[in-house]
Amino acid sequence: MVQPNYVLLYVDDIPTSLAFYTDLLGRPPALASPSFASFKLDGGFEVAIYSRAKIDPPVVSHGISAELGFTVPDGAALHELHQQWVKKGIRIIMEPQKMPFGGTHFMAEDPSGHRLRVGTPD
Repeated sequence: MVQPNYVLLYVDDIPTSLAFYTDLLGRPPALASPSFASFKLDGGFEVAIYSRAKIDPPVVSHGISAELGFTVPDGAALHELHQQWVKKGIRIIMEPQKMPFGGTHFMAEDPSGHRLRVGTPD
């Protein structure tokens, strides 16, 4: 079976998003160019960013229809990460709350408006 091993986010400003994800992920990009950068994460997964203006074929929609998810071990870790992101000035769009499907979550946005969901296990 084919398994996904990366997510590619179309961004409005590569330098701004490169700085944002370098700080957020705590590592430099494995590959960077004027219109693209990728971050190799532990376990082999990769997060990549690509300039929306340079992608070929062009992106038709500008709507956000996906989230980048982060799982933390428990509520204490979630609240600590929430406070770290608030101090960094990351825009929080949903404060920590218990979810009807389980766990506690909060949500933020990157500079291009992609949603970043942080949650505890169900």
